[in-house]
Amino acid sequence: MDISASVSDRTAAGIAKAFGRLITSGELPAGARLPTVRKLAQELGVSPATVSQAWQRLLRAGLVRTDGRRGTVVRTPANLTGPTRYSRLRAEGFAGLLDLSESWPDPALLPRVESVLEQLSRDQRTSSYFDPPLLPGLEEVLRADWPFPPAVLTLVDGAMDAVDRLLSGLVRPGTRVVVENPTFPPILDLLELFGAEVVALPVDDRGIEPGDLGAALREADADAVILQPRGQNPTGHSMDEPRAEELAAVLRDSTALIIEDDHSAGISVSEPVSLGHHLPERTVHIRGFSKSHGPDLRMAAVGGAEGPIMSLLRRRMLGSGWTSRLLQNVLLRLLTGQEPQEQVAAARKEYAARRSALQRALTARGVTAHGRDGTNLWVGVRNEQQALVSLALNGVAVAPGSAFMATRLPGDFLRVACAPLDQHDVDGVAETIAEAAHATRRR
Repeated sequence: MDISASVSDRTAAGIAKAFGRLITSGELPAGARLPTVRKLAQELGVSPATVSQAWQRLLRAGLVRTDGRRGTVVRTPANLTGPTRYSRLRAEGFAGLLDLSESWPDPALLPRVESVLEQLSRDQRTSSYFDPPLLPGLEEVLRADWPFPPAVLTLVDGAMDAVDRLLSGLVRPGTRVVVENPTFPPILDLLELFGAEVVALPVDDRGIEPGDLGAALREADADAVILQPRGQNPTGHSMDEPRAEELAAVLRDSTALIIEDDHSAGISVSEPVSLGHHLPERTVHIRGFSKSHGPDLRMAAVGGAEGPIMSLLRRRMLGSGWTSRLLQNVLLRLLTGQEPQEQVAAARKEYAARRSALQRALTARGVTAHGRDGTNLWVGVRNEQQALVSLALNGVAVAPGSAFMATRLPGDFLRVACAPLDQHDVDGVAETIAEAAHATRRR
């Protein structure tokens, strides 16, 4: 097989993507040896450094390995049925513990849907396969509250469904994607599944720092940047407008698609901020409703740049087609009804109170706990494993911080979900967490 004929784009990224396609399609099977850097460089008419950079991308994506004198060879595919980062969050086998490992909404704080369902049951409505995928009335409500004028707006089955569909149309082996570090584990699982090259950038209490992003883009442009603009899971940071403007200035000369996962929009206490206000033609904003209106609604709005969203819609029409219009009607009534709006506002206030109460109690005990917004705290500990064991022995389950890390961070952390703290002694919980955080110090 003439491998060099498969390469049309002779940049490092283009070479990596071409070989990535050959590997994932099976044309280059496990154990096959890649050409030497010098030989392929001569065949393609590029510098050896360019080919070397392409091989490094494939190495970081886990598609190849170095094998001594055999050079660079194709790796055996990873076992995709094995444990993922996301699966590590659930506290299996700890029945009876206070479960602060899952960042689910408190069912008691979700708006009630009984009266809405009763109203819908009396409505006689028919749907056609060719009706618009998004109800016109719901689109009007969403557009009125969007952080920037979206070229296209649609609805999919949850925020991670949106991220998955956008990445599947963009990411190939070797595709370079910038993420926050730490970030939501399913994002990392998806990127690993797609064979992407993950560029992990640390965050402060306003998100990725512009200097770090600029340095990463000077090294090599990215194909996508994935951000959580509000109530970031797990750190609870929220981006403000000055930070959004700074990041947009850094990204202005890039070609990267910006994907914003605003998963906690309804219960966030921060104002909506988006890079789409500055770069609308390259930004896709996702607004989830699971945390605010109920996980079983399985809905998230997707709005912004026309190209990627139209691509998503075309592929979706060949499969599921649209999100249930019955559920869309439920969401429309929840977003516009006075009582549901009051219930969501009350939940927003209550979540903030629970998070702040636990954060104050931990700070008073000498424990560093980050979390400006959302329903989680990012808690620093001396030793992750020791802290997890100590907490379990004292009746509390939390999520390991390492599951959220694309690359190792200085220090150890836990992600503590605050939504379940409705009828529990916050000071008692804080004392238990503080003991676990300092356990190694005492030993």
